Amino acid sequence: MTKRISTILLTYGAILVVLLTAFAFNTISNEAPDTRQLNLNEDIETKVDSVLSLMHLNEKIGQLVQYSGKWNATGPSSSNGDQHKLDKLKKGEVGSMLNVTSVASIRETQKIVMEHSRLKIPLIFAYDVIHGYKTIFPIPLGETASWDLDVIKQSAAIAAKESAASGLNWTFAPMVDVSRDARWGRVMEGAGEDPYLNSVVGVARIKGFQGDDLSHIYTIAACAKHFAGYGFGEAGRDYNTVNIGDNELHNTILPPFKAAAKAGVATFMNSFNDIDGIPATGHKVLQRDILKGKWGWNGFVVSDWGSIGEMIAHGYAEDKKHAAQIAMNAGSDMDMESYAYEAYLEKLVEENKVDIAQIDEAVKRILRIKFELGLFDDPFKYCNEQREKEEIYTDEHLAIARDVAKKSIVLLKNENDVLPLSKSLKSIAVIGPLADDKDSPLGNWRGKGDYNSAVSLLEGVTSAVGTSTKINYAKGVDLTIPTLEPGKNQFLYPLKFNTTDNSGIAEAVAMAKKSDVVLLAIGENAYQTGEGRSQTNIGFLGLQNELLEAVYKVNKNIVIVLMNGRPMDLSRVSEISPAILECWHLGSESGNAIADVVFGDYNPSGKLPVSFPHHVGQEPLYYNQKNTGRPWSSKHVTYSGYRDAPKSALYPFGFGLSYTSFKYNNLNFDKTEIDKNGSIKVSVAVLNTGDRDGEEVVQLYIRDLVGSLVRPIKELKAFEKIMLKSGETKTVSFTIDAKMLQFYTANKKWEVEPGDFDIFIGGNSKDTLKSRITITE
Repeated sequence: MTKRISTILLTYGAILVVLLTAFAFNTISNEAPDTRQLNLNEDIETKVDSVLSLMHLNEKIGQLVQYSGKWNATGPSSSNGDQHKLDKLKKGEVGSMLNVTSVASIRETQKIVMEHSRLKIPLIFAYDVIHGYKTIFPIPLGETASWDLDVIKQSAAIAAKESAASGLNWTFAPMVDVSRDARWGRVMEGAGEDPYLNSVVGVARIKGFQGDDLSHIYTIAACAKHFAGYGFGEAGRDYNTVNIGDNELHNTILPPFKAAAKAGVATFMNSFNDIDGIPATGHKVLQRDILKGKWGWNGFVVSDWGSIGEMIAHGYAEDKKHAAQIAMNAGSDMDMESYAYEAYLEKLVEENKVDIAQIDEAVKRILRIKFELGLFDDPFKYCNEQREKEEIYTDEHLAIARDVAKKSIVLLKNENDVLPLSKSLKSIAVIGPLADDKDSPLGNWRGKGDYNSAVSLLEGVTSAVGTSTKINYAKGVDLTIPTLEPGKNQFLYPLKFNTTDNSGIAEAVAMAKKSDVVLLAIGENAYQTGEGRSQTNIGFLGLQNELLEAVYKVNKNIVIVLMNGRPMDLSRVSEISPAILECWHLGSESGNAIADVVFGDYNPSGKLPVSFPHHVGQEPLYYNQKNTGRPWSSKHVTYSGYRDAPKSALYPFGFGLSYTSFKYNNLNFDKTEIDKNGSIKVSVAVLNTGDRDGEEVVQLYIRDLVGSLVRPIKELKAFEKIMLKSGETKTVSFTIDAKMLQFYTANKKWEVEPGDFDIFIGGNSKDTLKSRITITE
């Protein structure tokens, strides 16, 4: 008995030493020359090794387990599953919980571990904080349309602050999947079709979430997802197979993930899809060889929900035991809700099918992040009820949300300067199924945003005008037929669209007839896009087209206020409407932000991060296509194109109008020929030719004319957002160097190949100035 007591005291003494010294550490610099691996904190590594040395195998495996926390942590267990989770928590055999979202719940769940487990290793609590926690910002695709990295970083920082105030310390964002198919519903969650734009936006969001110090009370761990290829699912179907080669993988899909790793992102999430026959969750080359090996990244990889077990359905694993073996050997560190690691890893170690060293490595990666967050110093550091009460959904946060939202709006068309509208108009019709919708603007993946809490378009317009302006509102049609009670999460339920009840169109026509101008709010509701929301029809579903045509017959002065989470088929709308505002799902302050743009209090500056097609049959559609051996020609049949639709986009990548106009001229180079280690400075003069001050996004593209692999016709490589007063000219400069010109070549490495390069600079991917430079050996 004495010997047993001594052993216990020695064990807890060792733990105490670790805990007492855990308060002082330096976080990994986001400015590391290559990766976080180069800047491992020796003090933290010593502590990680100390804790690991105390752990039994069951406790190590427990750190690799993540449970969903939609359960009662303190009351009687409602199911055998709840009791199982509770028992595992008490034994210290759980590493993380997700979907526990309040200080009270998190405190009680953490308390279970700290009071009952042997080693008292704190949990890390995660949640899908995608574009805001309680204060909701524009969906990531919409926010990317701002092309403003500072506001993108700011919105992520506020989301982190609110999440941390609610007790959380880890988010499953940003999604940095390059996505080129508008049919894929999850396009709303990323930064669009371009690798470079995804990279810089992803890094901005990571820095916003994680700040300069991961242990700071206002920061949370970020997660780069989905590794890799998720956005390339065949036919735009979610979870679908991905068929790509090394060229596409390395030159298009991986660059945003590499940028995230270099920026110090704490975690990665693997993806549901297979790549050329290997499920990403079990892909050793991706996870061990590239991410943890070649890139030297030292965070940890979490599976997507149940993706380890789903390798059985893929036909890649015989059973869950086999799936656990594959996933661990491939480098997937934490099992989210598959229950595979906890059930089979110990047996797999005994059978020598999984090396204990791999489990130790995975555990160390998880412990490292927990130390960096400061959880060993204080497991309850995020559990402050006062902060939860005072620092969530504040007036300051809402004001910033409004600013981000208005900067995310893209003016697609403005014939005869219909916009901005005068606030002294006698009458304005606000029409459409989304006009007074206070929920859809929150978008999908809206964190803890309250149902019906957004400012609607009708509210925003009404509050912006004076009493002398008559607002004539009519819904016109219902977009969907309600299948659930209001406020219930529709994430797991299919929508049913209204295709029969057009009884409200007559009222809408009457309102349009007696109004000077119509604001027609149509598009998609919050649950038409997001995970599992793939569609073959990217037009206006339900009776929206019927409503549009009826209103157009009586009032041609229509401003389309488009609310959506994906590129849509706007061919008919673009044909008949003089003005179109792409407003996405803009978040909590949606209506106020739209009103700011509609009435000219803010001059729109957004640019498209995705190409908008003439027809869904063009999908996948993206600007940086390859030329093919038979580039499209209207004069011949046997060339690459369509006979019934244009090959090009209706609205191209990078496109967006302003209430003023800009002219580009004087494209200059300090030299036109350099060796492959040199650099060239290029500049362009941009003139505001209109009578309003405005912002312009100056975009630089390149084309490598001849390569060892076929190169795209254009590639975005840099941009700068500038403000120009009316009549003002500014010169914008970029430096073209080896980093900008390199690609993953036929030699299977990143390098610059000598030859000629076309350089394009302009306000979108189509309308540019062009010149040529030469790179020599």
